[in-house]
Amino acid sequence: MNIFSEIYGTYFRAAAKLLEKEVTDEKTVRETVQREGFRDSVLFLPQKLIPGSEDWGLFRRTSDGRLRRITRKPPVRVLTKLQKMWLKSKLNDPRIRLFMDNETLDKLNDRLADIRPLYTSGHFRITDRFRDSDDYSNADYISHFRAILEAVKRRRIVYIEFVSGHGKRMSGKFVPLKMEYSPKNEKFRVYCCLIRNDKVINNGIINIGRITRVIDTGRIFRTQVSMDEYFSSRKCSTPAVIRVTPERNGVERFMLEFASYEKHTVRDLETGEYTVELWYDQQDETEVLIRLLSFGPVIEILGPQHLREQAKERVKRQAELLKKYREGT
Repeated sequence: MNIFSEIYGTYFRAAAKLLEKEVTDEKTVRETVQREGFRDSVLFLPQKLIPGSEDWGLFRRTSDGRLRRITRKPPVRVLTKLQKMWLKSKLNDPRIRLFMDNETLDKLNDRLADIRPLYTSGHFRITDRFRDSDDYSNADYISHFRAILEAVKRRRIVYIEFVSGHGKRMSGKFVPLKMEYSPKNEKFRVYCCLIRNDKVINNGIINIGRITRVIDTGRIFRTQVSMDEYFSSRKCSTPAVIRVTPERNGVERFMLEFASYEKHTVRDLETGEYTVELWYDQQDETEVLIRLLSFGPVIEILGPQHLREQAKERVKRQAELLKKYREGT
């Protein structure tokens, strides 16, 4: 069941954007489609909007060659009850406060006061997650998150003070490049470059929860930073080699779990098993290992040897803990 109708998809948004103005032109149509649509949308969508033999009839051409919408008013988006229930559930997520101010949230909650949420956090039982998650209700955390998010959008240089994983206080001028949410850690982090004398001297990851102070320097970093080169510099030199069996939908679950990772996959046509070479950020090795172990016997870590040894040691410790638990009961 689709919660949101396809009419609210990419093509609808592009057309609705153009219909906001009573009069537009062909150049604006093409620019809007290129900005709002998919990469190949410019190949066919303008022909559907600009009056011609294939158009949808949304615009009529005026005597001066411009395009006038056929409706008196711009399109109105109407939400179904199911959509409102989904939105009510999202408003109950504590992470929503990172992206919306209290005034906006209060207005939305008032509008949806009579709506029952589609689901609550109690409907989910999450395993293999660390318990020391970020405090999304903390005012300082929210302030730091929004400052970093704005810096990512504008490529601003910000001064950041934070505490490292080893408890050491650190600071410097950084250019935040990308923010990321870790489901396993339930934490947000930022990929950034350390700047000195307007030059990139290093790169790294800072957990938002470890930041104690953020100051906007008022400057924008003009030098282009290649994200491909940035992540290549952090990528492990040797990929994890994983054998995945088709038992218990192991292949489908594995591919979904690691969909965002760079990988090379080979399938054995006789057994249905897959051998996957998985590249990951070196700093995330422990998290990747935990995610791999969550698949149990449907996978086998073939290499590299140090990752295989870590997996054996963790499984051994888990077996010892289970034995002690059983003996204690």
